Amino acid sequence: FAGRPGWNEITRYFRAGMPVRRHRQRFRTHGSCFTAAEAADWLHQVLRSNSSFGPDVTRQQTVQLLRKFLKNHVIEDVKGRWGAENLEDNGALYRFPSTSPVKPLPSPPRENLENLSGDKGKLFKLPSSSKRPLKKQEFLQSLENLPRPKPDGMEEKKEDTLQRREISQEYVQETWKNIIMIHLQTILGLPSLEELLQPAQIVPEFIMYNMSNTSKHGVVILQDKAEDLPHWVLSAMKCLAYWPRNNDMSQGTYSGFERDVFRTVADYFLSLPEPLLTFEYYELFVNILDLLQPHLEPIAVEALQICCLLLPPPNRRKLQLLMRMMARISDNVDMPRLHDAMGTRSLLIQTFSRCVLRCAEEGDLDELLSTRLVSFLMDHQQEIFQVPTYLQIAVRDHLEYLKLAQCKEQKEEICAILPTYSYCKQITPQEFEEQKISTSQAAVAELLENIIKDKNLSVKDKKKKLKQFQKEYPQIYESRFPTTETEALLLENKPTIKQPMLSLRKPKFRSLRY
Repeated sequence: FAGRPGWNEITRYFRAGMPVRRHRQRFRTHGSCFTAAEAADWLHQVLRSNSSFGPDVTRQQTVQLLRKFLKNHVIEDVKGRWGAENLEDNGALYRFPSTSPVKPLPSPPRENLENLSGDKGKLFKLPSSSKRPLKKQEFLQSLENLPRPKPDGMEEKKEDTLQRREISQEYVQETWKNIIMIHLQTILGLPSLEELLQPAQIVPEFIMYNMSNTSKHGVVILQDKAEDLPHWVLSAMKCLAYWPRNNDMSQGTYSGFERDVFRTVADYFLSLPEPLLTFEYYELFVNILDLLQPHLEPIAVEALQICCLLLPPPNRRKLQLLMRMMARISDNVDMPRLHDAMGTRSLLIQTFSRCVLRCAEEGDLDELLSTRLVSFLMDHQQEIFQVPTYLQIAVRDHLEYLKLAQCKEQKEEICAILPTYSYCKQITPQEFEEQKISTSQAAVAELLENIIKDKNLSVKDKKKKLKQFQKEYPQIYESRFPTTETEALLLENKPTIKQPMLSLRKPKFRSLRY
């Protein structure tokens, strides 16, 4: 299609004329969007009536054109994703992207840039901000469109070049703020973070402390011991976490001792005046609950990993130690029952959910929301509380580039390249497809393997789950079962009816009449 006359005309006409409306999908309402099937219906009719294409255009060709639109960012899905030709003729939702790129990083302080150029009003000038979440590939594309400084010629004057400059601490902190907001907006797939997180709620000192002052296990180390857990609480938590191998409590054990220790820990956390995730971050963490689905787990982990960096260091330390203790108790088969009528895992989640997440004005759904989040935090605590080094690299690379930046002639603008992330390196379409499968779709493929290997599922239930999986992820399913024979081989485990060992004949009854 792209090589035929009328390509640009059709593209412009599609953007201008394709009807959009509100759609509801998975309990969420999306405005100004359309389904892939609706787009195929409308565009197919347009192509057939267009003189450059004609009535011979098939619906499959129309879908192929829509895939080209998706790959070239004429359209994007409702979460802002594009760059691949994975559009299918179904009810998946798509929209037109806005034209403005992501919110720019802050300009450096004036005093640090006084010698950069005579045109100070144009320093670090970037396009206007947008409320649309930025795609990682689009992020790079926006960088490439910025003017790059040309190599200095032999004839250029010495005064036209920059020397290495020191960056103020204020600018470093503003860089951290913007990088955090860019990542969260992209991960959560939201048009804006205004309703969830304000720049004032991001304290760069907390983030840098949480990332740099940790033990070998990744737990925050506090300088002020008065802000730490009391020694008796730490001892009680350690006793429960390593039960029965470690018990440094001063008193001896007795029947029901572990229940008393558990009650001691619970009383301390329940007496805290504010939940560990704080009241001001309530909306932020609740919004992540939409990601707590099996195929979105890696995204949810990454979002929680960043959000937990925002917490004050004492809160992060207490939360991490609490989640570690809960995970160990839940997995400990030697731990006696801590409640007569409730399982250990349910008891842990029900006991500590309110001291982890709750709203200042508690509502009816608070308990349900907090239990879902605490359950996920407990199951993924190791990954969530890892230090995301890619954020450190992003900030470091941006600041290093800024220090070494060189100016052009007096009348030209100066460009400071935004942070370049290791995963944002420009790659070929083939490399992108390979990385997409190996990263974002790895969790989905793992889910399929878990269904296949689950020995507790009956053949009927397994067929039902596989059919549902095939409907949602046809490409991954086809790669796992390329032929119907491979699928049948997996499900061919019905018990065979054995033939009787002896063939007994029915006795013949003789008539009583002779």
